[in-house]
Amino acid sequence: MTPEVLGAADLDALVAALAAERRMVVVAPNGTVNTGLVTGDQRQIVSTSATAGPAARPMGQGPVRPKDLLAARRRFVPPPGFGDALAALDSGVSALVGAPGTGRETHALNLLAHGHDAPVLVQVDGAVDLARWVPGRHGVHGYLVMEPADPFALRPWDLSRLEAALTEADARLLMVLADAPGMVTALRNHLGAPVLTHLPPDPRKVFDAHLADLCPDDTDRVRSLRAIGAGLLDEVLHTGLPPRHAARAAQFVARPATEDGACATGVLRALARAEATELVAQAREDRVVLAHLISLSAYGGLDGDVVLERAAHLLEHLDPGRDQEPSARHPRQDLARQHPGPSRYGMLRALGAHFTQETGPVATGAVSFCWPVVADAVWEILCRDHADLLPVLHLWLADPGDAPDQVERAGQAVAALAVATAGRSLELLRPLALSDGPVAVEVAARCLGTTVGEPTAAIEAADLLDRWSVAGEAALRRTVAYACRPDLGRLTTHQVLRLTHRLVERGSDDAEAAGPVADALVRHFAVGDSEARQALLTRLEEWAAADGLPGMLAALTFPAMAGTDLAWWSGRIGSDDATASSLVRLTGHALNESAAYPPMWDVLFTWSRAAERTPSLGPALEELLKGLTAARQPGFLRWLLAVERTPDALPVKVAAPRLLAALRTKPPAPPTD
Repeated sequence: MTPEVLGAADLDALVAALAAERRMVVVAPNGTVNTGLVTGDQRQIVSTSATAGPAARPMGQGPVRPKDLLAARRRFVPPPGFGDALAALDSGVSALVGAPGTGRETHALNLLAHGHDAPVLVQVDGAVDLARWVPGRHGVHGYLVMEPADPFALRPWDLSRLEAALTEADARLLMVLADAPGMVTALRNHLGAPVLTHLPPDPRKVFDAHLADLCPDDTDRVRSLRAIGAGLLDEVLHTGLPPRHAARAAQFVARPATEDGACATGVLRALARAEATELVAQAREDRVVLAHLISLSAYGGLDGDVVLERAAHLLEHLDPGRDQEPSARHPRQDLARQHPGPSRYGMLRALGAHFTQETGPVATGAVSFCWPVVADAVWEILCRDHADLLPVLHLWLADPGDAPDQVERAGQAVAALAVATAGRSLELLRPLALSDGPVAVEVAARCLGTTVGEPTAAIEAADLLDRWSVAGEAALRRTVAYACRPDLGRLTTHQVLRLTHRLVERGSDDAEAAGPVADALVRHFAVGDSEARQALLTRLEEWAAADGLPGMLAALTFPAMAGTDLAWWSGRIGSDDATASSLVRLTGHALNESAAYPPMWDVLFTWSRAAERTPSLGPALEELLKGLTAARQPGFLRWLLAVERTPDALPVKVAAPRLLAALRTKPPAPPTD
């Protein structure tokens, strides 16, 4: 082939000369022509424009940028097994297998560069067919192939040719692949070449190495670390943190070192915002990635299978009619045709998910972002830039499944959306609460109970609670009742008393909310202090004095309160007349109601049994019985008769005849003027 540019006269002369020798001539300016089978020599003459630039280089490979290589060497922390891996490179062709984002490429670059002061490394595109590839000029120390398209397509003779060519060029080739179950064994069996397993280095060492490089001044570095605080640093650099995240943390810690010093909360917030921005951008054009990202944000902390299941459910809303299972799609699913496919958690790994239990490519247990605060940042970006998704997300979160932890995560996610929108998304909560989902009411309640304590959405949440407490729809009223539970929200005792009173004031038509109201009050009593407990008892006394639903609710609620903390009751009876009076009146009221009599009997029976083991409980029980005797309630008379007939040797049984006699005695007439 002649590289020179030919003129017309020269070209004619060359054609005539070659024709005389009966050779075939192919003239193809700026092109290539394949003429098929010919006899004798075959030549190709390429004519280019006189104004053309230098000849283009072969595509598919190029030198590793010197500054990238230098940084990778300066900040390198040798992972476990680095020495053994160096020895394995002598074979010429080898592979390094590890999870993406764990420092595989840095490990590979340092392996290839080891022993050279000025290494020359070339990176080969993973799409290049290695069966046809040959190393280039001498002087290249190593070739790096990231994610080769199909390493199992290399046959023994291809490997033999590659190894011979690399030996002649005095170079080594290292393929880097994503780990998957069975990958290492399959590669070793197929290639017959060293296959190295990459294990990530200690994240704290990675952080220290990057911080030292980014902030070489010891004084600045110490000041930044002191400002961050050991507690936050331990939170950021937790066990199992991928090196990529540790390196990013070092960047954000070093960044303010030249300013006023690092701010602990600011660093964590900046890390989360940067991570979330990249993830949302990655998911913008792919509904599958978006579904997994949102599911991880909502259900992070639960089992990986739950996150995948909810992602599949969300994809049905985002992309109706989709046939392909979302978890079946994976950005590296064509990694190798002849070996077991990548882990079903591959999509979650690609999103930077962290598993609580991992052994190589096998991941089990809970999965979440490396930094849980990333989820809040994801919600903020979605609410700001993709507000059109909010109705779909509320519809999806209305049906999280029956598991309590999934319901809890769904409620927290809806609350996070409300906080991120400064309460504006709460307008979508009504259709959520009224949807057909079996736990939609609890999801909405968790949202309201949480957001009422958030400054950005508290006013809107409190307004909804007030309006829904007297709404015509029973589901909305039940939502308010659930929101009053202390384990579902942050309502104060004052707010709970006000809202439950509004619910009960509706009368008998609100019996559906009575159960959740009673449950909420009992739970608040169990966790409240003495002041809160007395406020609850006062409200129950007010209801006990009323007819209908309020009176019945007081009777059914009090036994659970009375059995909550016998030691507290015993201590208050002798020192607090108000509490003692409430106990007497409400106990008598409960014993008078046939539906409340059995649980109230159980409480008194338990108290009597406890007094046998703990004598200090006895005097308080005696005072209660005296008060009930003086009140002369029919339900207490019924209880005394039952105690007298019971075969159990209760301490109170000894006092029963005396108390019965006092009840049967006509009370003294009230004094007259």
